[in-house]
Amino acid sequence: MKSFKSSILALALGTVFSMSAMAADLAPLNSDTEPDRIDWTELQAKFGDVPTPKEGTRIGGVSKTLTNEYWRTLGEGYQSEASKYNVFVSYLAAANEDDQLGQLSIAETMLTEGYDAILASPQSDANLQAAFDSAKSKNVPFINVNDAVMPLTEYYVGCVQRDNGVRVAKWFMENTQGGKLAVIEGQPGVYAVKQRTEGFTSTIAEDKRFEVVASVPANWSREQAYNAATNILQRTPDLLGFYVNNDGMALGVVEAVKAQGLLGKCFVFGTDGISDAYKSIKAGELSGTVDSFPLLTGEVAMEVALRILGGQDIPRVVSTPQALITKDNAEAYSVNDSAKLREILQK
Repeated sequence: MKSFKSSILALALGTVFSMSAMAADLAPLNSDTEPDRIDWTELQAKFGDVPTPKEGTRIGGVSKTLTNEYWRTLGEGYQSEASKYNVFVSYLAAANEDDQLGQLSIAETMLTEGYDAILASPQSDANLQAAFDSAKSKNVPFINVNDAVMPLTEYYVGCVQRDNGVRVAKWFMENTQGGKLAVIEGQPGVYAVKQRTEGFTSTIAEDKRFEVVASVPANWSREQAYNAATNILQRTPDLLGFYVNNDGMALGVVEAVKAQGLLGKCFVFGTDGISDAYKSIKAGELSGTVDSFPLLTGEVAMEVALRILGGQDIPRVVSTPQALITKDNAEAYSVNDSAKLREILQK
């Protein structure tokens, strides 16, 4: 089974770089630097109201997983925005976060069933490429939402992934005297992982007071992150802190720090902004997270899908907000109402 899976993924990778005739006019996408972009706050001013969807419009949402609160909240954002326009949404995910074939099957089934647009968060940069090609042949908008990035995708909605790591690096540079740091990465090869990690390591390298002594993958697993952090702390008990590619793993790292008796001495920053991260920050355990506001991201992604279906010429990238959350501002950003959050982020 493993060799079969590898063959399928190799085929997908080949598809990505073959530059099929249908997508030959698209350069491989770097969503952080793509010049054809617009900020989420500018959509209304530039394009006006969202066109009224056709009666019976159905949007398919393809998630990485539903075990992670971030992706569940993203789906709530899809539903919240769609409900304003009486649009039907089906939001599904594979059995787990590394079931790439299962996720592909969901996307292909939605296309077979005639959904009008697909909002997809791929598990890897390649695993949904075949579904994208099928959508392209059917003239169905296929919008890549956050995290992994399909190189030939026509539309991407999400934050600047590199900036997640940059913000944490700058916190260390501005709030500590220097020291040894470590990175706990997500799934190897995923665009967001590469960008978050590189953003942190390249920024911190500008300050000679700091040294990154380890950067290891934990595959989005809290348990693997705990084990990796434990090993690093045993080798480097004077470690100043960790940057972790998502909050689930970061909470595992916090447990490792506590087990070593280093809470308050070793800083831990995550990424995503899930509710458990906020609770841990307020409790004085997790040092911080970079919140990319999944509810709002989901709403913006659905808005983009409806604008595209309505014939508007939306830029290739629509960038969504993010903010570094620490104990100093966690209460201010603990907002469940989307309208209030929009007001805060636009100030």
